[in-house]
Amino acid sequence: MGNLVWGAVNNFFTYETTKSVVVKSWSVGIISRSVQLLIITYFVGWVFIHEKAYQTIDTGIESSVMTKVKGFGYHQDRMMDVADYVYPPQGAGVFCIMTKLIMTENQYQGRCAETDNFSCKTDEDCHKHYGSILSNGVITGVCLKSEANNTGQCQIEAWCPAENDRVSIDPILDVRNFTIFIKNSIRFPLFNVTRGNFPTTMNASEIRSCKYHPETNPFCPIFRVGDVLSYTGQSPENLTKNGGEIGINIHWKCNLDLNIDNCVPKYTFTRLDAPFARNAISKGYNFRFAKYFKTENGTEFRTLHKAYAIRFDVMVTGKAGKFDTIPTLIQLVAAFTSIGLGTVLCDIILLNCLKGADQYKAKKFEEVSEAQIEASLAQSPGSQLSLKPGIKSSYDSGAVSLAASDTPIVPPL
Repeated sequence: MGNLVWGAVNNFFTYETTKSVVVKSWSVGIISRSVQLLIITYFVGWVFIHEKAYQTIDTGIESSVMTKVKGFGYHQDRMMDVADYVYPPQGAGVFCIMTKLIMTENQYQGRCAETDNFSCKTDEDCHKHYGSILSNGVITGVCLKSEANNTGQCQIEAWCPAENDRVSIDPILDVRNFTIFIKNSIRFPLFNVTRGNFPTTMNASEIRSCKYHPETNPFCPIFRVGDVLSYTGQSPENLTKNGGEIGINIHWKCNLDLNIDNCVPKYTFTRLDAPFARNAISKGYNFRFAKYFKTENGTEFRTLHKAYAIRFDVMVTGKAGKFDTIPTLIQLVAAFTSIGLGTVLCDIILLNCLKGADQYKAKKFEEVSEAQIEASLAQSPGSQLSLKPGIKSSYDSGAVSLAASDTPIVPPL
């Protein structure tokens, strides 16, 4: 038992140090240098140049978006201006341009017949629709029909007459010539850097006359609706008929180590409801709103609008980076540490794959005790420990050179 305890204590208080073995082999040398070159290329090309890992990154962008739409169009023989077709009117980052309106005028509170979806022959046919959320009002359970017809419509308590949204109406095709003015200001709080989406040198006449183009005029803040739809691959005829959702993404990618004037936005456009464009139901985008009035005697009535619209979502994303000592040092340490992977790979090859692996293993791993050191110093002070005949000592700190022509040393019988 004592021997086991002493052995465990003796093994615990040991020290391991690296022993340098120089292997003069073309194949192993080429593998080692190739791995090191790949690692250096990766860190220089990808980590430092492409990813700019030497920078501190701020992704907490603060943004404000204001919009303004301009243009005129005709709908049902009526001239429509911005106040008629833009909703909401506050100029926010999410807004709609209405392209088709189905209006049900002069609706009063009362009871009337539902539309064709709720046909009936008896009151019992209407009872099964109690609590329906698909009707235009509350089902009363009464079947309304004329004496000449056997089939009628269920009665509802609602704003009457009930809406009929199956009518065919031509949309506002002039929407393609409408323009959208986008004013975007951003701030990177970590660096206290603020920017705007168009140059401060632009004057009023330049802004009024320009139109955005990704190549010839990428910093103009005025976008023609027809151009935006074409950038998403959509036709105005389709979107004006059923409506849709269009995303305008303003992306800021700023390298603050360069001139601040290089911190500029990049615009991309996409149709957000593309997964539902081919559905049989719930295609496009529409909503309802009402305008309320009162008669002279105080009775309230309204005009109901079902609007098909193109909804625009202006989204702002971005990041900014600036040189910082700490991430630079971290990446340099990671690079130098990763270079050691070449040594690990070559050791695996030498110890397991190449001829003479046993000889290399014998030279690489060696156990030295204090008794061996004292005996070696007593016999030949100044001699190198464990240096066997045929093994060359290099002039660096304790390195052993092992040539490819060396053969295993066979111990005497």
